[in-house]
Amino acid sequence: MNKTALITGANKGIGYETARQLAARGMTVLLGARDPELGQAAADKLRAEGADAHFVRIDVTDEESIAAAAARIEADFGKLDVLVNNAAISGGLEGDGKPSSGTLATLRQVYETNLFGLVAVTNALLPLLRRAEAGRIVNVSSEVGSLAGRTNPNNPLSQMVSAIPYTSSKTAVNMATVLYAMELKDTPIKVNAANPGYTATDLNGNSGFRTAEQGAEPSVHLATLPEDGPSGTFYGYIWGQDEYGRIDW
Repeated sequence: MNKTALITGANKGIGYETARQLAARGMTVLLGARDPELGQAAADKLRAEGADAHFVRIDVTDEESIAAAAARIEADFGKLDVLVNNAAISGGLEGDGKPSSGTLATLRQVYETNLFGLVAVTNALLPLLRRAEAGRIVNVSSEVGSLAGRTNPNNPLSQMVSAIPYTSSKTAVNMATVLYAMELKDTPIKVNAANPGYTATDLNGNSGFRTAEQGAEPSVHLATLPEDGPSGTFYGYIWGQDEYGRIDW
């Protein structure tokens, strides 16, 4: 039986490319998206390329929507092999983009999607992941949320002053990843965080220097880890080195 993967925020960008690459590896891919028209169009595009792709409506900020998506996946597939928590928002630019210029409203909005949504989706789908032979959870994070990188004077990130919402939400995603990995350490489920690198997407006005195809590669790697693969790690593009590897939290 084919493995089944749900990718949230999959109608475009890194999420769509993650779905495409997992489908190319023989998985049934469920493209999670809020907008039915955009989500179905993305699934249809992949199906036209030969992928076993299906649209699943899911709004990660709406618990009823999450519950409905989980119920549909259970009814149609009985289990879930891979969950890629990809959906995220940046919060946009407020003032001069420095920590003191941000508003609490934006902070709450970003956390609602980037952290609370991730936790809600993971908790709702964990029973289905437990039914899989070897479940994989991939939380799409960012190196900008690395405390080690931000405080290391030899790391370019230590010179980057940025707003609190997006950056700190990814730090929180990293901690959530560690905690889920600890909870599930005695199960076949592996939980890891992926760093796409600075990828050109709508999130950053397509200003990144990496393509969506490249940005998806760390998530695909972690979604297809073998039995002896790691859990509770931060893996992906290493800033300034043009290579992939473990990233310090």
